[in-house]
Amino acid sequence: MEMTDSPNPPGALPPPAGSGLGGTSEELFALANAVAAVIGGSVAIEDLDHRVLAYSSLPGQRIDELRRRGILERRVPEDPEQLRQYREVLGARDIVRLPVLAPDELPRAAAAIRAGDLPLGTIWAIEGESRLDAAGSRALLDGARLAALHMLRRRSSAELELRAREDTLRAALRGDGTAEEIRFQLGLPERPQPALLGFAPTVYGPDRTGPALVRLGAAAARHWAAVHNEAAVATVGRTVYVLLPQGGPAEARRLAEQAVAALSRNLGTPLRAAVSRPSDDLAELPTLRAEVDDILRVTTASPDAPAVAALTNVHAQVLLLHCADELARRPRLRHPGIEAMREHDRTRHTDYAASVLAWLDAAGNIAEAAQRLTVHPNTLKYRLRRTQDLFGLDLSNPDVRLSCWLQLRLTLDE
Repeated sequence: MEMTDSPNPPGALPPPAGSGLGGTSEELFALANAVAAVIGGSVAIEDLDHRVLAYSSLPGQRIDELRRRGILERRVPEDPEQLRQYREVLGARDIVRLPVLAPDELPRAAAAIRAGDLPLGTIWAIEGESRLDAAGSRALLDGARLAALHMLRRRSSAELELRAREDTLRAALRGDGTAEEIRFQLGLPERPQPALLGFAPTVYGPDRTGPALVRLGAAAARHWAAVHNEAAVATVGRTVYVLLPQGGPAEARRLAEQAVAALSRNLGTPLRAAVSRPSDDLAELPTLRAEVDDILRVTTASPDAPAVAALTNVHAQVLLLHCADELARRPRLRHPGIEAMREHDRTRHTDYAASVLAWLDAAGNIAEAAQRLTVHPNTLKYRLRRTQDLFGLDLSNPDVRLSCWLQLRLTLDE
């Protein structure tokens, strides 16, 4: 069969209304019709995620319920045996004729769609009234070859646009460019109210820096392209940032929860998401990024942290992390009495620091703190009195108590 790149080969019907997928979708629908005209049965062109990109719509073509469901849902229903068939098709260099999987299913033939050795998808044809003949096999192979050209064209155009948007967002997160430049380059509405999301793998999971981390950016880009075409996505380091131009906090959290569930399942590794406060100023993106980074720093380090969090959910932990950072940068801020107490514990095997911290954690309740330490209350009272004599710490002063608690809380494990 002779086929061309014409969007409407002889005998082909136009794609159904609203079926445009951008770039070359009309050509893919016309191509499916051209192949179906030779074979006699319904033809579908799918990507590697089993999404139906195009399908034939010729009057009188053979079709079964499975194909109808795939067309209506734009995705082939998942089945373990079907996954085996997909692997078989993608691994073959020729036509694969497949056995039926259900009594009401019609026999199918399929071929892999490739650009060289790069797999792009598959093309499936329900066989006509008679077994697939040489002409039908040629039509299916020619269809796979031409589908590869169209899919590459779509892919190249889409990837160029995504790359430009990613570069713009990455620059905006660094603080480069004016708000008006960012709005124009990302195609945002006149008065955007952006929210910034961040996604990162946990640091305690099975794959901290391996393939899952590498695949996160690509998987996130595909996810957001499917669910929110106005979102801009950029990967920086181990974090994927997503800019939502509108919607409000509730909508941002809902979309983040959906994304975490889908991406965690697909990548096989736990993820965390952070949702920034909303803003009406794109120039604030570096500040929103810092907020997202703070949230992820807390949630990715704990298996008990929420999968999706805003600053209000983890504010105390974020504040403590910043205090710890400041103590690390400026050791002179550390109370000398606390340092002396910790040194005393290290060299003389005492427990003054743990005792003071337990008492402060218990808000001054001697009985509760002693129970935590598994010591007699009188023993704890003695230790607290001795801190004044040994280290000059006046625990009756609320400011001293706060200073002691912060430093012990943040540095006791050093």
